[in-house]
Amino acid sequence: QVQLVESGGGLVQAGDSLRLSCAASGRTLSSYAMGWFRQAPGNEREFVADINWSTSSAHYADSVKGRFTISRDNAKNTVYLQMNSLKPEDTAVYYCAARRFYSDSYTSKGVYDYWGQGTQVTVSS
Repeated sequence: QVQLVESGGGLVQAGDSLRLSCAASGRTLSSYAMGWFRQAPGNEREFVADINWSTSSAHYADSVKGRFTISRDNAKNTVYLQMNSLKPEDTAVYYCAARRFYSDSYTSKGVYDYWGQGTQVTVSS
């Protein structure tokens, strides 16, 4: 069992930066691939980014590519999402997730085994 706790959300202005953290307990994160998703009111939860076990490969949604960076520190059992040049459309609850197995469908919520409770990010214009 893995418990995930996100932090770092808040209210910022357009163009600002935030760094989200996802701390894991229960199991070491080094055996899991990690992802970030987000959900805005009235919308489906959507893929933002993922990173594999060794950090040699990451994927990003087109909407955040070039602005967001996912990283992991296995020694601290923590995954990060650095968000730069934030836009009002980035406003959402951000969730981190962990999956045990390789999957080509890394953008799909269904392949992730564990989820955090989410952290709110609000970007004002």
